Amino acid sequence: MKIVTHLNEWKLFRQQLTGKKIGFVPTMGCLHQGHMSLCQQAQAENDISVVSIFVNSTQFNQASDFDLYPRSLEADIALLSSHHIDYLFVPKSHELYADHYHIRIIETDLSCELEGKFRPGHFTGVLTVVLKLLNLVQATHAYFGEKDYQQFLLVRKMVEALFLPTKIVGCETIRAEDGLALSSRNARLTPQQRALAAHFPRLLNSLSDISTITTELQTLGFKVDYIFEKWQRRLGAVWLGDIRLIDNVAHVIK
Repeated sequence: MKIVTHLNEWKLFRQQLTGKKIGFVPTMGCLHQGHMSLCQQAQAENDISVVSIFVNSTQFNQASDFDLYPRSLEADIALLSSHHIDYLFVPKSHELYADHYHIRIIETDLSCELEGKFRPGHFTGVLTVVLKLLNLVQATHAYFGEKDYQQFLLVRKMVEALFLPTKIVGCETIRAEDGLALSSRNARLTPQQRALAAHFPRLLNSLSDISTITTELQTLGFKVDYIFEKWQRRLGAVWLGDIRLIDNVAHVIK
């Protein structure tokens, strides 16, 4: 596995890959089996696999959340190498944001609800960094987990609107045995919080209505940002202490 940290270095490597099908998995690190399932699909469907690790400060609403976001670069490198990823791209913030974030990608409709309502500016940061990465990697396919379903829809919308040649591929959410969606933030949960967290997907999957689910979650000790039904899915965002969890499940809306 080649590890690339500078943009000019990556551009030289990229020139050597002309004519190859490239599968790209953008991540913020602290990798888990959910990420690796994306990598495996990228490897299966392309000639070359590229993973990026970049904790993107512009998509965090609170500096403390950015500071506390789990980082495990050495373990991530070992994991990706053991899975025979071809390239790991670990860009520097001052190179990706040489313009000091003066140029931004803003979506004015879908990004204003759900996650966008509770995290103003979040999707602007996401779309801006994803566009930069897609322009640099020039992938044939880019793989996104459906746990962040609204993000997946927005990235796909941006790619279509800006005529980018990369196909955005949504991949099924990978879950722990108790149903909790795998997430890097899960590493911050205490054992007690981790046991409690399993009630979140259980209730999203239940036959109860939104009001009942909200009440049950609050009774269990969750703070609920939203439970909402859209896109034939039931989506939710909750807090356990200072840790925010999001999830969604396929759900036929009556």
